[in-house]
Amino acid sequence: MLDDFSSLPIIDVASLASDGVRKQQTAARIDAACRQSGFFYVVGHGVDTGLQQHLQALAREFFARSIAEKMGIEMSRGGRAWRGYFRVGDELTSGRPDQKEGLYFGKELAADHPLVQAGAPLHGPNLFPNVPTGLRAIVLEYMTALTELGHQLMGAIALGLGLPERYFADHGTRDPLTLFRIFNYPPPASPDLWGVGEHTDYGLLTILLQDDVGGLEVKSKATWVAAPPLAGSFVCNIGDMLDRMTRGVYRSTPHRVRNVSGRDRMSFPFFFDPNFFADVRPIDLPSGETAPDDRGSRWDQSSVHIFQGTYGDYLLGKVGKVFPGLKTKVL
Repeated sequence: MLDDFSSLPIIDVASLASDGVRKQQTAARIDAACRQSGFFYVVGHGVDTGLQQHLQALAREFFARSIAEKMGIEMSRGGRAWRGYFRVGDELTSGRPDQKEGLYFGKELAADHPLVQAGAPLHGPNLFPNVPTGLRAIVLEYMTALTELGHQLMGAIALGLGLPERYFADHGTRDPLTLFRIFNYPPPASPDLWGVGEHTDYGLLTILLQDDVGGLEVKSKATWVAAPPLAGSFVCNIGDMLDRMTRGVYRSTPHRVRNVSGRDRMSFPFFFDPNFFADVRPIDLPSGETAPDDRGSRWDQSSVHIFQGTYGDYLLGKVGKVFPGLKTKVL
């Protein structure tokens, strides 16, 4: 089980771009963080600061526009690709409406791509607004940069587990499913309302850019630990599939968001996940480690370890619960 923790470690990952002892030391620090809390900050990641700032500015400009304008790219128009805009309250966590609005993006695929032609769920073109201009180019550039960082971090995680650095690339992430969200959390009508309730992420690794507002909390056994914004950093956390692949040695940690600042909060989670068609199987770790079934202690009283199938199977099982109104369009 995860240990108690009172803060999240800050890890400089600049050495991952090279080889040698420092790279192994960084991998060991990431491994320790995944075992203790499942969450950690990364700095020294090399993602351009100007790109991040431009993305945030354009996102704020979009969310400041009228609902009617934003609904011009509503998710119902995205079809099976599961892309576009949703309003506050449209997305559910554990059956309860989240107090956030957002934009969903994924890897940009043209309408004539074979997967799109075949009707593969969660594959297709993105929906971008006409205003602000430039959002499309910035989002796609940012997703490319975060995909590269995701490969680096998963290589480090493999090393930390005693596996070859390319283990995850060879087992489902050479062509990862990459999903990107931009969320805006307006001040809620009541302080008791959650921006997003307790949950775990579905895939392998989440790389989160926060603005300066705060509100993210991570569960440490029976307590909650704040994960405040840290300039120049991303917050990383592992998801259900990495929990499954490591046989519970790494746990996908519950987290939640509540905006009590009195102003809008923005966040930019990027999900680096197995290929949609990858068969996600447990790893025989070199250490021989395993962990007891956590079904009774998980937030949803379920177990990722009894699941059988592809990552797409697992993900589609979640889609209908998050956006019930889109279920027939995606599944």
